[in-house]
Amino acid sequence: MKVSVIIPVYNEEKVIRGCLESLFNQTLKDVEIIVVNDGSTDKTWEILSEIRSKKSEIRKLRQGHKGAGAARNLGARNARGDILVFVDADMTFDKNFVKMLVKPIIDRKTIGTFSKEEFLANTDNIWAKCWNYNRGLPLKAMHPANYPDAQKVFRAILKSEFEKAGGFDENVGYTDDYSLYEKLGKKAIAANGAFLYHKNPDSLKDVFIQSRWMAKRRYKLWGFGYLVGMLRVSPPLSIVNATIKSIIFRLPLFFVFKLVSDLGQFIGILEYLFYGKTSK
Repeated sequence: MKVSVIIPVYNEEKVIRGCLESLFNQTLKDVEIIVVNDGSTDKTWEILSEIRSKKSEIRKLRQGHKGAGAARNLGARNARGDILVFVDADMTFDKNFVKMLVKPIIDRKTIGTFSKEEFLANTDNIWAKCWNYNRGLPLKAMHPANYPDAQKVFRAILKSEFEKAGGFDENVGYTDDYSLYEKLGKKAIAANGAFLYHKNPDSLKDVFIQSRWMAKRRYKLWGFGYLVGMLRVSPPLSIVNATIKSIIFRLPLFFVFKLVSDLGQFIGILEYLFYGKTSK
C-alpha cells in the first residue's frame, strides 16, 4: 500500500529541513511526501523551493493562511497514497518510523494508528524543559508512562476512512486533531516501534505564541469551561503557581516561563471569546 506523508507548515524556516531529511531516509520506500505551505510569511517557501530528494517523492503545495486542519485536508485531497500519515514540521523521525506506524493498518488490525514512542527533541533547551514540566510530563518524553494504547488523535489513517469522515474540521482551531475521532467514533491504536522526536517551543517568544495559539479553541462545558480556563491562568493565580512550581522543580526560570505561558493562554481565551478567533 502506498503511503502519503502530509506536513502542514506555517513559518517553519528553522525546522523544516530537519523534518524532511529524516523523512527522506525512511526504510519504507513507497512513500510520497506532501508539504503544504499554509501562508508562511518567513522564508519557509523559499527553503521548500530549494529542497530536492533523489530518495523520496516530494510535492509542494501552498495556500493562504487557513490553519493546520485546512492544510492537512488540502494535502489529503492531493494524496496518491492508500494510507495518510500526518506529521508536523517540528518533528524528526527514526528511519523505521513510517514503516512501523503503518504496519498495524497494512496488517488490517486497525483503521489508524499513533505513536506512544514520542520523545522531546530539544532537551538541552531550558524553555523546552519547562514546557514539559508545565504539562506534567517526564523531561524526555511527550507522553506520560501510563499513556493508553488507544487515543483520539490519528497519526496515520486509511485514506478511505479519512474521506468517509470528510477530513478534519477546519473551524475548531487547535483541537482539529480530534475531529476524525468525533466523526468516525473510532480511536487510533498505538503502533509499536514508531519512534519520533518533537521539539517544544525554545524561546519565550515561541512559548507565548504557542500558548496563545493553543488557547483559541472550544472548551468543554462552554461558558463554565472558559471561566475555569481563564481563572487558572489569571495573573494572581499564575504568580502563585509559578512561585510554587519553580520551588518544587528547583528551577527559578520556570517562574518566568509560567508567567509568559499563562499570559499567552489568557489572551488567547479572550480573543476567542470576544472575537471568535480560533487558532490557525
